[in-house]
Amino acid sequence: MAQRTGYDDPVPLPRGLAPMLATAGALPRDEERWTAEVKWDGVRVLAAVEDGALRLTSRNGNDVTGAYPELQGPARSRPPVLLDGEVVAMSEGRSDFGLLQSRMHVARPSPSVVRSTPVTLVVFDVLHAGDSSLLDAPLEDRRAVLDGLDLEGGCWSVPPTFPGAARALHAATEQQGLEGVVLKRLGSRYEPGRRSDCWLKVKHLRRQSAVVGGWKPGEGGRAGRIGSLLLGVPDAGGLAYVGHVGTGFSAAVLRLLGDRLAPLRRGTPPFAGEVPREHARSAVWVEPELVCDVAFTAWTREGRLRHPSFKGLRDDLDPGEVVRE
Repeated sequence: MAQRTGYDDPVPLPRGLAPMLATAGALPRDEERWTAEVKWDGVRVLAAVEDGALRLTSRNGNDVTGAYPELQGPARSRPPVLLDGEVVAMSEGRSDFGLLQSRMHVARPSPSVVRSTPVTLVVFDVLHAGDSSLLDAPLEDRRAVLDGLDLEGGCWSVPPTFPGAARALHAATEQQGLEGVVLKRLGSRYEPGRRSDCWLKVKHLRRQSAVVGGWKPGEGGRAGRIGSLLLGVPDAGGLAYVGHVGTGFSAAVLRLLGDRLAPLRRGTPPFAGEVPREHARSAVWVEPELVCDVAFTAWTREGRLRHPSFKGLRDDLDPGEVVRE
């Protein structure tokens, strides 16, 4: 496909698209057919630049532009383009989802919040440029167009991609304490809203999104506050109980969870199956509307999360989008 990076006759950028999603997988044997990228731990967005302004849309279709005002600057001198990327907060050279929590839930952050927790727009794909849709273009052509846009600089970043180097990048990211890698099949098209096996995510630490179905009151130092969250993952029978998480919370996060869960109280458990008695005892049940992320070591034979640790709320995910990883 011939590259088209001119913008003489731009047409309106497409709206209503959802980002292409990766499938959890393993390192492929035919790594020469794949390119590898670092997996970023942030909020997935489609970034539309039009008329000198940036519009950010989360993967569930919410407009989150106002939450990240510092990302507007580079857009003022850019031609029309629709990008796929991740908003991240960096700490010691790594994306830190916990740090990003202080920005994710603030629709209009104050200048002091922006200064204390700056964010970066990490761009890794382009869906539309000028008058050209790139959805059907092979991955390599889309990447060539992206590199030609000269987006790198300031609070925007275009990290490198490494063709044929899946194992090498996987080993390097593990050594550096990063979350993992995303592998993309060479020659593949962009499939909006689809979880495709042309993109594979291979993590060093297991990570699961889960729906909050209730909470247990804390004891000791946590008396009067949330002690643990009761979690579920949708399956064919409804919301399956997958365990509880009681670690990884800061005082600020506990206050946020208390505020968000208070109006969601209900009298019965939202889970399709039985919750173990020791977990259900004294539980406060809530409508299954909030989604969070947890890190964990393994799935047990009973389908429970082993040693989960709370990583943060996911306002960019609807409960029905949660799948078992």
